[in-house]
Amino acid sequence: MPAVRPKGRYTSAMEILRGPTGLTPVKGTSVVAIGNFDGVHLGHQALLRATLAAVAGGGGVPTVLTFEPHPREVLPPAVAGVPVPARLQRFREKVEVLAQCGVQRLVVARFNDHLRQLAAEDFIRCMLVERLHTRHVVVGSGFRFGHRGLGSAVTLEREGIAGGFTTQTVPLVETAGETVSSTAVREALDAGDLARATRLLGRPYAVSGRVERGKQLGRTLGYPTLNLRLQRRRVPLAGILAVRVTGGGLQRWPAVASLGTRPTVDVDGEVLLEVHLFDWQGDLYGARVTVEFVAWQRAEQRFDSLPALVVQMNADAREARQWLAQA
Repeated sequence: MPAVRPKGRYTSAMEILRGPTGLTPVKGTSVVAIGNFDGVHLGHQALLRATLAAVAGGGGVPTVLTFEPHPREVLPPAVAGVPVPARLQRFREKVEVLAQCGVQRLVVARFNDHLRQLAAEDFIRCMLVERLHTRHVVVGSGFRFGHRGLGSAVTLEREGIAGGFTTQTVPLVETAGETVSSTAVREALDAGDLARATRLLGRPYAVSGRVERGKQLGRTLGYPTLNLRLQRRRVPLAGILAVRVTGGGLQRWPAVASLGTRPTVDVDGEVLLEVHLFDWQGDLYGARVTVEFVAWQRAEQRFDSLPALVVQMNADAREARQWLAQA
Protein backbone atom coordinates (compact mmCIF):
# COMPACT_ATOMS: atom_id res chain seq x y z
CA MET A 1 0.00 0.00 0.00
CA PRO A 2 1.53 3.34 -0.99
CA ALA A 3 1.79 6.15 1.52
CA VAL A 4 -1.52 7.94 1.81
CA ARG A 5 -1.85 11.66 1.16
CA PRO A 6 -5.24 13.05 2.23
CA LYS A 7 -7.26 14.91 -0.37
CA GLY A 8 -8.92 18.22 0.28
CA ARG A 9 -12.38 17.12 -0.85
CA TYR A 10 -14.31 14.62 1.25
CA THR A 11 -15.43 11.77 -1.00
CA SER A 12 -16.14 8.36 0.41
CA ALA A 13 -18.40 5.44 -0.47
CA MET A 14 -17.49 3.91 2.87
CA GLU A 15 -20.37 2.50 4.89
CA ILE A 16 -20.36 3.86 8.44
CA LEU A 17 -22.20 1.87 11.12
CA ARG A 18 -22.55 2.61 14.81
CA GLY A 19 -23.01 -0.08 17.43
CA PRO A 20 -23.30 -2.47 19.07
CA THR A 21 -26.64 -1.02 20.27
CA GLY A 22 -28.96 -0.69 17.30
CA LEU A 23 -26.52 -2.29 14.86
CA THR A 24 -28.35 -4.81 12.70
CA PRO A 25 -26.48 -7.84 11.31
CA VAL A 26 -24.67 -7.09 8.07
CA LYS A 27 -25.06 -9.03 4.86
CA GLY A 28 -22.26 -11.39 3.90
CA THR A 29 -19.02 -11.74 5.84
CA SER A 30 -16.45 -9.29 7.16
CA VAL A 31 -12.68 -9.14 7.56
CA VAL A 32 -12.22 -6.86 10.56
CA ALA A 33 -9.24 -4.80 11.71
CA ILE A 34 -9.71 -3.55 15.28
CA GLY A 35 -8.09 -0.50 16.89
CA ASN A 36 -8.34 3.23 17.55
CA PHE A 37 -6.53 4.16 14.30
CA ASP A 38 -5.75 7.69 15.49
CA GLY A 39 -3.53 9.13 12.78
CA VAL A 40 -3.71 6.04 10.53
CA HIS A 41 0.09 5.82 10.75
CA LEU A 42 2.38 3.19 9.20
CA GLY A 43 1.50 0.67 11.91
CA HIS A 44 -2.21 1.08 11.20
CA GLN A 45 -1.53 0.85 7.49
CA ALA A 46 0.16 -2.53 8.08
CA LEU A 47 -3.08 -3.75 9.70
CA LEU A 48 -5.05 -2.50 6.71
CA ARG A 49 -2.73 -4.22 4.24
CA ALA A 50 -3.22 -7.49 6.12
CA THR A 51 -6.98 -6.93 6.05
CA LEU A 52 -7.06 -6.32 2.30
CA ALA A 53 -4.82 -9.36 1.70
CA ALA A 54 -7.23 -11.54 3.70
CA VAL A 55 -10.15 -10.20 1.66
CA ALA A 56 -8.30 -10.98 -1.57
CA GLY A 57 -7.60 -14.50 -0.34
CA GLY A 58 -11.06 -15.43 0.90
CA GLY A 59 -13.61 -12.68 0.36
CA GLY A 60 -15.54 -10.51 2.77
CA VAL A 61 -15.91 -6.76 3.26
CA PRO A 62 -12.75 -4.96 4.48
CA THR A 63 -13.92 -3.47 7.77
CA VAL A 64 -12.43 -1.35 10.53
CA LEU A 65 -13.87 -1.55 14.04
CA THR A 66 -12.92 1.46 16.13
CA PHE A 67 -14.07 3.23 19.28
CA GLU A 68 -15.52 6.69 19.92
CA PRO A 69 -14.75 8.58 22.02
CA HIS A 70 -11.16 7.52 22.65
CA PRO A 71 -11.20 5.19 25.71
CA ARG A 72 -8.84 7.52 27.59
CA GLU A 73 -11.43 10.31 27.25
CA VAL A 74 -13.95 8.16 29.14
CA LEU A 75 -11.92 6.16 31.64
CA PRO A 76 -11.40 7.72 35.08
CA PRO A 77 -7.83 9.03 35.48
CA ALA A 78 -7.06 6.30 38.03
CA VAL A 79 -8.00 3.67 35.44
CA ALA A 80 -6.56 5.30 32.32
CA GLY A 81 -3.27 5.96 34.10
CA VAL A 82 -2.22 8.72 31.68
CA PRO A 83 -3.61 12.12 30.64
CA VAL A 84 -6.12 12.35 27.78
CA PRO A 85 -4.02 12.48 24.61
CA ALA A 86 -4.37 15.14 21.94
CA ARG A 87 -6.12 13.56 18.99
CA LEU A 88 -4.15 13.43 15.78
CA GLN A 89 -7.34 13.52 13.71
CA ARG A 90 -10.94 14.51 13.95
CA PHE A 91 -13.36 11.69 13.15
CA ARG A 92 -14.02 12.97 9.64
CA GLU A 93 -10.30 13.14 8.88
CA LYS A 94 -9.91 9.53 10.02
CA VAL A 95 -12.77 8.48 7.74
CA GLU A 96 -11.14 10.19 4.76
CA VAL A 97 -7.80 8.43 5.21
CA LEU A 98 -9.32 5.00 5.96
CA ALA A 99 -11.42 5.25 2.79
CA GLN A 100 -8.30 6.04 0.76
CA CYS A 101 -6.65 2.96 2.27
CA GLY A 102 -9.37 0.70 0.85
CA VAL A 103 -11.65 0.28 3.87
CA GLN A 104 -15.25 -0.22 2.77
CA ARG A 105 -16.99 -0.39 6.13
CA LEU A 106 -16.28 1.52 9.35
CA VAL A 107 -17.96 0.32 12.53
CA VAL A 108 -17.88 2.80 15.39
CA ALA A 109 -18.45 1.25 18.81
CA ARG A 110 -19.47 3.91 21.32
CA PHE A 111 -17.07 3.62 24.23
CA ASN A 112 -19.12 4.15 27.38
CA ASP A 113 -19.52 2.51 30.77
CA HIS A 114 -21.53 -0.32 29.26
CA LEU A 115 -18.85 -1.18 26.74
CA ARG A 116 -16.11 -0.73 29.33
CA GLN A 117 -17.79 -3.29 31.58
CA LEU A 118 -18.50 -5.77 28.78
CA ALA A 119 -16.49 -8.98 29.00
CA ALA A 120 -14.22 -9.69 26.04
CA GLU A 121 -16.12 -12.90 25.22
CA ASP A 122 -19.46 -11.05 25.18
CA PHE A 123 -18.02 -8.33 22.92
CA ILE A 124 -16.78 -10.97 20.48
CA ARG A 125 -20.15 -12.73 20.37
CA CYS A 126 -22.24 -9.54 20.19
CA MET A 127 -20.16 -7.58 17.70
CA LEU A 128 -17.87 -9.85 15.71
CA VAL A 129 -20.02 -12.97 15.42
CA GLU A 130 -23.68 -11.96 15.56
CA ARG A 131 -23.55 -8.57 13.86
CA LEU A 132 -20.49 -8.45 11.59
CA HIS A 133 -20.39 -12.15 10.60
CA THR A 134 -16.63 -11.99 10.91
CA ARG A 135 -14.52 -14.63 9.19
CA HIS A 136 -11.11 -13.11 9.95
CA VAL A 137 -9.84 -10.58 12.54
CA VAL A 138 -6.66 -8.49 12.30
CA VAL A 139 -5.16 -6.85 15.39
CA GLY A 140 -1.85 -5.32 16.35
CA SER A 141 0.70 -6.72 18.73
CA GLY A 142 -0.30 -5.99 22.31
CA PHE A 143 -3.97 -5.29 21.47
CA ARG A 144 -6.22 -5.46 24.55
CA PHE A 145 -9.99 -5.12 24.88
CA GLY A 146 -12.94 -5.99 27.08
CA HIS A 147 -13.49 -5.46 30.80
CA ARG A 148 -10.22 -4.48 32.51
CA GLY A 149 -8.41 -5.14 29.24
CA LEU A 150 -8.50 -8.88 29.83
CA GLY A 151 -9.18 -9.67 26.17
CA SER A 152 -6.25 -10.21 23.80
CA ALA A 153 -5.33 -11.93 20.54
CA VAL A 154 -5.27 -15.19 22.50
CA THR A 155 -8.90 -14.59 23.51
CA LEU A 156 -9.84 -13.92 19.90
CA GLU A 157 -8.11 -17.10 18.74
CA ARG A 158 -9.87 -19.17 21.40
CA GLU A 159 -13.32 -17.72 20.81
CA GLY A 160 -12.84 -17.87 17.06
CA ILE A 161 -12.97 -21.65 17.11
CA ALA A 162 -16.63 -21.57 18.11
CA GLY A 163 -17.36 -18.25 16.40
CA GLY A 164 -16.12 -19.33 13.00
CA PHE A 165 -13.34 -16.79 12.50
CA THR A 166 -9.57 -16.79 12.45
CA THR A 167 -7.23 -14.24 14.04
CA GLN A 168 -4.09 -12.60 12.70
CA THR A 169 -1.68 -10.58 14.84
CA VAL A 170 0.41 -8.02 12.97
CA PRO A 171 3.77 -7.22 14.59
CA LEU A 172 4.80 -3.68 15.50
CA VAL A 173 6.17 -1.62 12.63
CA GLU A 174 9.52 0.16 12.87
CA THR A 175 10.97 2.94 10.77
CA ALA A 176 14.49 4.32 11.14
CA GLY A 177 14.89 2.15 14.23
CA GLU A 178 11.79 3.59 15.96
CA THR A 179 8.56 1.75 16.75
CA VAL A 180 5.61 3.44 15.07
CA SER A 181 2.74 4.48 17.34
CA SER A 182 0.25 7.30 17.77
CA THR A 183 2.13 8.31 20.91
CA ALA A 184 5.38 8.63 18.94
CA VAL A 185 3.61 10.81 16.36
CA ARG A 186 2.26 13.07 19.11
CA GLU A 187 5.73 13.37 20.63
CA ALA A 188 7.20 14.33 17.26
CA LEU A 189 4.54 16.98 16.66
CA ASP A 190 4.87 18.38 20.18
CA ALA A 191 8.61 18.79 19.54
CA GLY A 192 8.00 20.42 16.15
CA ASP A 193 9.81 17.53 14.45
CA LEU A 194 7.67 17.32 11.32
CA ALA A 195 10.22 15.18 9.47
CA ARG A 196 9.91 12.51 12.17
CA ALA A 197 6.10 12.78 12.15
CA THR A 198 6.07 12.38 8.36
CA ARG A 199 8.27 9.32 8.63
CA LEU A 200 5.95 7.70 11.21
CA LEU A 201 2.75 8.56 9.35
CA GLY A 202 4.00 7.75 5.87
CA ARG A 203 2.70 11.16 4.75
CA PRO A 204 2.89 14.76 5.97
CA TYR A 205 0.76 15.59 9.00
CA ALA A 206 -2.34 17.52 7.96
CA VAL A 207 -5.63 18.84 9.31
CA SER A 208 -8.85 19.69 7.51
CA GLY A 209 -11.59 22.20 8.18
CA ARG A 210 -13.99 24.71 6.76
CA VAL A 211 -12.85 28.28 6.16
CA GLU A 212 -14.71 30.71 8.42
CA ARG A 213 -14.96 34.47 8.43
CA GLY A 214 -12.62 35.93 11.04
CA LYS A 215 -12.04 39.39 12.50
CA GLN A 216 -10.17 40.56 9.35
CA LEU A 217 -7.19 41.69 11.46
CA GLY A 218 -4.69 39.87 9.23
CA ARG A 219 -5.96 41.79 6.23
CA THR A 220 -5.29 45.12 7.92
CA LEU A 221 -1.74 43.95 8.72
CA GLY A 222 -1.06 42.93 5.12
CA TYR A 223 -1.54 39.22 5.74
CA PRO A 224 -5.11 38.09 4.91
CA THR A 225 -5.70 34.60 6.25
CA LEU A 226 -7.92 31.56 5.95
CA ASN A 227 -9.37 30.90 9.42
CA LEU A 228 -10.09 27.34 10.55
CA ARG A 229 -11.48 26.41 13.97
CA LEU A 230 -10.14 22.97 14.77
CA GLN A 231 -13.02 21.86 17.05
CA ARG A 232 -10.98 19.62 19.30
CA ARG A 233 -10.06 19.63 22.98
CA ARG A 234 -6.32 19.70 22.42
CA VAL A 235 -4.03 19.96 19.42
CA PRO A 236 -0.76 18.04 19.13
CA LEU A 237 1.03 20.83 17.26
CA ALA A 238 1.39 24.59 17.74
CA GLY A 239 3.48 27.47 16.44
CA ILE A 240 4.34 29.18 13.18
CA LEU A 241 4.70 26.76 10.28
CA ALA A 242 5.35 26.49 6.55
CA VAL A 243 2.35 24.70 5.01
CA ARG A 244 0.62 23.72 1.78
CA VAL A 245 -3.14 24.03 1.22
CA THR A 246 -5.43 21.85 -0.89
CA GLY A 247 -9.14 22.46 -1.49
CA GLY A 248 -11.38 25.21 -2.83
CA GLY A 249 -9.61 24.94 -6.18
CA LEU A 250 -6.11 24.97 -4.67
CA GLN A 251 -3.65 22.12 -4.97
CA ARG A 252 -0.85 22.09 -2.36
CA TRP A 253 -0.63 25.89 -2.49
CA PRO A 254 2.35 27.35 -0.55
CA ALA A 255 1.50 29.26 2.61
CA VAL A 256 2.56 30.23 6.12
CA ALA A 257 0.36 29.40 9.11
CA SER A 258 -0.14 30.25 12.76
CA LEU A 259 -1.59 27.47 14.89
CA GLY A 260 -2.41 28.52 18.43
CA THR A 261 -4.17 31.09 20.58
CA ARG A 262 -2.88 34.37 19.07
CA PRO A 263 -1.54 35.80 22.36
CA THR A 264 -0.82 39.26 20.92
CA VAL A 265 -4.41 39.98 19.82
CA ASP A 266 -6.69 37.53 21.69
CA VAL A 267 -7.30 36.74 25.34
CA ASP A 268 -9.99 34.03 25.08
CA GLY A 269 -7.48 31.21 24.51
CA GLU A 270 -9.37 29.63 21.60
CA VAL A 271 -7.15 27.54 19.35
CA LEU A 272 -7.27 28.77 15.75
CA LEU A 273 -5.43 27.88 12.57
CA GLU A 274 -4.74 30.94 10.41
CA VAL A 275 -3.20 30.41 6.98
CA HIS A 276 -1.78 33.11 4.70
CA LEU A 277 -1.59 31.97 1.07
CA PHE A 278 1.38 33.30 -0.84
CA ASP A 279 0.72 35.23 -4.06
CA TRP A 280 -3.00 34.47 -4.08
CA GLN A 281 -6.17 36.57 -4.03
CA GLY A 282 -9.73 35.37 -3.73
CA ASP A 283 -12.51 34.26 -1.40
CA LEU A 284 -12.58 30.77 0.10
CA TYR A 285 -15.21 31.32 2.81
CA GLY A 286 -17.13 28.10 3.34
CA ALA A 287 -14.65 25.94 1.43
CA ARG A 288 -13.29 22.82 3.07
CA VAL A 289 -9.50 22.74 2.86
CA THR A 290 -6.68 20.49 4.01
CA VAL A 291 -3.57 22.11 5.49
CA GLU A 292 -0.40 20.01 5.14
CA PHE A 293 2.36 20.95 7.57
CA VAL A 294 5.79 21.08 5.97
CA ALA A 295 8.12 22.70 8.52
CA TRP A 296 7.90 24.09 12.06
CA GLN A 297 9.51 27.53 12.33
CA ARG A 298 9.02 28.83 15.85
CA ALA A 299 6.76 28.83 18.90
CA GLU A 300 3.99 31.37 19.39
CA GLN A 301 4.93 34.48 21.31
CA ARG A 302 3.30 37.66 22.52
CA PHE A 303 4.47 40.98 21.06
CA ASP A 304 4.19 44.38 22.74
CA SER A 305 2.72 46.05 19.65
CA LEU A 306 1.17 45.27 16.28
CA PRO A 307 4.12 46.85 14.38
CA ALA A 308 6.47 44.49 16.21
CA LEU A 309 4.19 41.58 15.27
CA VAL A 310 4.25 42.61 11.59
CA VAL A 311 8.06 42.71 11.57
CA GLN A 312 8.10 39.13 12.82
CA MET A 313 5.39 38.10 10.36
CA ASN A 314 7.52 39.40 7.50
CA ALA A 315 10.44 37.29 8.74
CA ASP A 316 8.17 34.25 9.16
CA ALA A 317 6.88 34.59 5.61
CA ARG A 318 10.39 34.78 4.17
CA GLU A 319 11.48 31.71 6.11
CA ALA A 320 8.36 29.77 5.08
CA ARG A 321 9.03 30.49 1.41
CA GLN A 322 12.57 29.16 1.87
CA TRP A 323 11.31 25.95 3.51
CA LEU A 324 8.73 25.37 0.79
CA ALA A 325 11.25 25.99 -1.99
CA GLN A 326 13.33 23.15 -0.55
CA ALA A 327 10.46 20.72 0.18
